[in-house]
Amino acid sequence: MITDSAPRTDSEGTRGTWSPLPPAPSGSSLAEWLRRLFWLNLVVEVLIVATGGLVRLTASGLGCPDWPQCVPGSLTPVEHQEQSWHKYIEFGNRTMTSVVSIVAVALLVALIVDQRKGSGRRGLWPPVAWILFGIAVQAVVGGISVRTGLNPAIVAGHFLASMVLVAASAWLVYRSRETDAAPRSLVPREVRWLAALTAVVVAVVLFLGTLVTGAGPHSGDDAEHPARLGIDVRTVAWLHADTVMLLTGLVVAMLVATLLVARHTRAPRAWGWVLGVIVLQGIVGYTQYFLEVPAGLVEIHMILASLLVVATTWAVLSLRER
Repeated sequence: MITDSAPRTDSEGTRGTWSPLPPAPSGSSLAEWLRRLFWLNLVVEVLIVATGGLVRLTASGLGCPDWPQCVPGSLTPVEHQEQSWHKYIEFGNRTMTSVVSIVAVALLVALIVDQRKGSGRRGLWPPVAWILFGIAVQAVVGGISVRTGLNPAIVAGHFLASMVLVAASAWLVYRSRETDAAPRSLVPREVRWLAALTAVVVAVVLFLGTLVTGAGPHSGDDAEHPARLGIDVRTVAWLHADTVMLLTGLVVAMLVATLLVARHTRAPRAWGWVLGVIVLQGIVGYTQYFLEVPAGLVEIHMILASLLVVATTWAVLSLRER
């Protein structure tokens, strides 16, 4: 355990910076490209969440009423399609799936080549392979949501699965900046348990957020009677808000704990980033509630949800070093 009795610049040289990440290790030109690919993979995973939100908020979820084709007989939108401009927004989101897949494949190939050149990073390519598999599953779930007329439960699952992929991609960015040495904990076991509980509450907050969306006004379709969850949106919105308050308290506790037992590591900075994202989320969430859920603020709320997952992943990882 690191204490305040011995102030130091830790082994990663992160003291005095605001980054929650360890510095990138020196390496070959291929390693530099790998680091860029890890970041690109994370960026496109967040971007596809943003484009998916745009589809929902513009009621373009059935802009391509068929799957895997856009309309029967054509993979792309056709000129006289009755869905008007909605078809382009939905097709754009489907195209992003191809972009995400290409980036994941490129990263997987680069990691395999890097391993064959003797880098020793054997633990990184299997998670990338799982991300690629998850992207394929996501595409199928997206197709099922179209086939079921945007069933809100399936759409919610689609979003939550995206959050898992975002977390995995954030983990890869962090892990790529470490060595393969055995991890060494920087905090006591009780602090690690508190961090695990906080991560679980983040997942609960995201789940409740999908219930709010599934019961709210943005169905993703401009039908007269779109499919919605049969729950009271006001009740579930306040439950969501109460859980965010609980999460805020846990994150503050983590920030205080890391300041007490691991002040000279990056852990307090990492948990400070989590708290900052939650504060922004709270401001946006309450504002959109009192403004009757304008689409623009909902889109920002979804992007911030992705950033919360990224920040929480990095914060949990900051509790140990390699």
